[in-house]
Order: sequence, then C-alpha cells, then structure tokens
Amino acid sequence: MIYSDIVIAILIFSVIFDLFGLKNSLLTRPLFWCSYAIILPFQLLTNWWLTSRNIVMYDPDVISGLRIMSAPIEDLIFGFALILNIMGMWEYWGTKGVQKD
Repeated sequence: MIYSDIVIAILIFSVIFDLFGLKNSLLTRPLFWCSYAIILPFQLLTNWWLTSRNIVMYDPDVISGLRIMSAPIEDLIFGFALILNIMGMWEYWGTKGVQKD
C-alpha cells in the first residue's frame, strides 16, 4: 500500500465518519467550507515551506507526483480529512457536554 492509497482510504473513512458516525454532516454545511477556506491557505503555506526546503521529503514512488505549491496533493487530502475529523469530533463532544463527577 502506498501513501496515495492510504490517503484515499482516510478520506473515505472521514466522509463516512462525518455523515454516518458522528452524524454532524459538516460536509453539507456552508460554514464548514468557509472555515476550510480560511485554513487552506495556511496549510498550503506550511506545506510549501516544509517541502520546498526539503525538511519533509517524499519518495516519488509512493506519491502521485501531482504537487500544489511544492507539496504533494496527498498532503492536502490528508489535511482535509484531518480537519474534517477534528472539527466533527469537536462539535460532537461540544453538543454532548462534559460530564462532571
């Protein structure tokens, strides 16, 4: 299994987890997409800085080769899945409240 395969599996899991696991359906909300639009430039800038200076390097045999701002597209997909999961869990646990003993 290569990095591209893993990222696609994580993306599929994240979408299913959002829609059916947490039942938040963040993907259907304009507010999620506005939030992601704010996060994305910082993700691109960070990925560009790390990959263009060879701080983070990828084996060309395990990625697709498509890059945006010198970072592999897989990084953007993984970042999207990570943001979706974290925001989904944040909202899920926020609506449940914290139980105090």
